[in-house]
Amino acid sequence: MARYTGPMYKKSRRLGFSVLENGKELAKKPYIPGEHGQDRRKKLSNYGIQLQEKQKVRFMYGLNEKQFKKVFEKAGKMKGVHGENFLKLLESRLDNLVYRIGFATTRRGARQLVNHGHITVNGKKVNIPSYTVKVGDVISLPENDKELVIVKSSLEALQNRVEFISYDDKKMEATYVRMPERSELNADINEALIIEFYNR
Repeated sequence: MARYTGPMYKKSRRLGFSVLENGKELAKKPYIPGEHGQDRRKKLSNYGIQLQEKQKVRFMYGLNEKQFKKVFEKAGKMKGVHGENFLKLLESRLDNLVYRIGFATTRRGARQLVNHGHITVNGKKVNIPSYTVKVGDVISLPENDKELVIVKSSLEALQNRVEFISYDDKKMEATYVRMPERSELNADINEALIIEFYNR
């Protein structure tokens, strides 16, 4: 299954969850899309609830089905709580951290920056959005790209940065100081339902 590239507002309304994590998609129309959207919210089965939870996280991080399951299986081989490890691995993706730093306003924008070679990790150019960043790695922009208008406007629009990233304004570089704690991640996600979906 290919990665979803359609309108995110429509997807957020379908799931009843802000995929962009800013709530703007649901502010005006908090019901599913379509002419009769306000009247069509039906009761879901257990399977439907689990599937919806999986889709919420998959669309939020912008992965296709194959990638998503691969990360899930990798998390299962790690020590600790499977669901929490899963979310930590997703947060450790390079495209996600570029978004968290504030170099892009959305994860899609962050993926594009990485794909086009505008991001370095420990001084080396990395153009793989799924690259797993390790604790202690430094994420930055090549000197020529530090004046990019899209990056500067994104940094100006950023209201607050997550605590597991330290950022140096002068150097325009960030360090992934530690793995995030579950309390720092989206509280509207129930990762237990995703585990149930894959273990059914």
